[in-house]
Amino acid sequence: MLKQTTIVNTCEEYEISVVSQALPDNLFCQIRQGDSVIIKPNWVMESHKSRPDEWKCVITHPTVITAVLKKVVDHLCGKGRVTIIDGPMTEAKYDKIIAHYPVDQWRKLALDHRIELNIIDLREHEWAMKNDVVVKRRSLPGDPKGKVLVDLLDEKSEFWEHRKSQRGYYGADYDRGETNLAHDGSRNLYSVSRTVIDGDVFINMPKLKTHRTAGITCCLKNLVGINTYKNYLPHYSEGGPSEGGDQFPSDNINARIEGPLAAAIKQRVLKNSLFARYLTSLNTIGKKVFGDSKNVVRNGSWFGNDTLWRMVLDLNKILLYANPDGTMRPRPHVQAKRYIGVVDAILAGEGEGPLSPDPVTMGYLICGTNPVAIDTTCATLMGYDPLKIPTISRAFDVINYPLCDFSIGEIEIMMNGVRHGLNEIPAEFIIPFEPQHGWKDHIENSKFQQHTSTTLETL
Repeated sequence: MLKQTTIVNTCEEYEISVVSQALPDNLFCQIRQGDSVIIKPNWVMESHKSRPDEWKCVITHPTVITAVLKKVVDHLCGKGRVTIIDGPMTEAKYDKIIAHYPVDQWRKLALDHRIELNIIDLREHEWAMKNDVVVKRRSLPGDPKGKVLVDLLDEKSEFWEHRKSQRGYYGADYDRGETNLAHDGSRNLYSVSRTVIDGDVFINMPKLKTHRTAGITCCLKNLVGINTYKNYLPHYSEGGPSEGGDQFPSDNINARIEGPLAAAIKQRVLKNSLFARYLTSLNTIGKKVFGDSKNVVRNGSWFGNDTLWRMVLDLNKILLYANPDGTMRPRPHVQAKRYIGVVDAILAGEGEGPLSPDPVTMGYLICGTNPVAIDTTCATLMGYDPLKIPTISRAFDVINYPLCDFSIGEIEIMMNGVRHGLNEIPAEFIIPFEPQHGWKDHIENSKFQQHTSTTLETL
C-alpha cells in the first residue's frame, strides 16, 4: 500500500539555524533552475484583533519564511523568480504586516543568488473599519500581472447540487447580490491571482490556528489568500435551519430577527455610504441586544457550516488545475502544480481564531507535499478528529479535480524521523487545542480531552 507521508519535526524556537535544520531538504528538490516559485504565508492581519501588541500567534513567523526562502534560492541555482504573496483581510493594514518582516534581508539574499524577488499584496480594495463597520474604501493595485477568472461550472464545483438558503449566500461585503450572481446554481466564479496560476511551484506556509468558520486554518483554508476579490467567496448561507441556512445553528431570535435586520441595514449602507456612520452606533446596540460574537454563534461560525468548505476546496482545485486563461487542466492529476506545504506550528493559536487566538506552544514544523494529508495530520496533532472538520473530510471525497489520491488510512507521519500511522501517534506528541466556541464539544478527539494553553514569551 502506497503511503502519503507528512513530516513533523520538533522545533521549539524561532532561531534561523534551528528552523532550517527542521526543514526537510528533500522537500525542496522538486524546485528546478529557472522556476517561478510562489511563497504564500498567512498574512491575514497585522495583529491580534483585541490585543494589538500580539501578532506571533496570528501570522506566519518571519524566521520560518526566511529559512524557506534560503532553501528556495539555493535550489534555483542562480536563475528564477520568487514571489511572496498574500491577500490579507480587506481591513488589514499591509504596511503594518510587512513591518514585522526582514524585507531588506530577503531582497539581499535574493540579489546575492541572482534571483528576482517580488512581494505582493493581492487585494484590489482596502477598507477602513469602525466597530466592525466599513466606513471607508480605497482601491489597490492588486496583482501586477492581473487576475484569472475561473468559472467552475456545474459538477466541476463543490457547490454543485448544493441548495442555497432562501436568502442566498453571504460573501465578504454588503452586496449579497454580487455573491449570489457569481454562484447561481450553475456558474461558480472565482477571481484568483495570475501570478499564482502562472507559478511553477507553490509553497503554502500557513500559521496553524483554530478558525471560527472552518474549525482550523491550515493549508486548505490558507488558499483563500490567493483570491483577489473576496465577495465572490460564499462564507455561509443566510438564515437559520428552517430557511435552509447555516448562518445560525437554530431558529432562535438571532436567526428570526437579527439576521434579516442586519441584512436590511447592510443594503441601506450599500445604497448610501453615509449611513455607515449611524451603523457603528447600531452595531454597539446590537451586541447588547443579540449578544457578542465571542459568546454567540452567528455568521456561519460553527460546525454546521455547510457552505465554506465548498469554497475552500474549489480554490484548492483551481490552484492545482487552472490554466492562465481560466480553463481547467485535463484530468487526472498529472499536470498539477508542484506543491510544498510548510506549517508554522512552533507557536500556534487556539480558541477564537483566526483573528483573536490564544497562543499555544506547539513546537512543530509540519511539512509535506499534499494539503489534505498535512491538514489531516495537523488536526490530529491538535487533538481533533479530522473527519469532523468538513474542509478535511470532504476533501477526500472530491471527484472532479481530486485533491488527493489516498485515503485517510494511508496517511503516515514521520515524527522526528520515526514513522507512525495517523492513529498510532504517541499521546505525548498530541497538544490538545481549545476549539473556537462554535466548534467546541464537536471536533475534539475523545482520546485527548486534557487541555493546556501556554504562552511562549521568548518567541
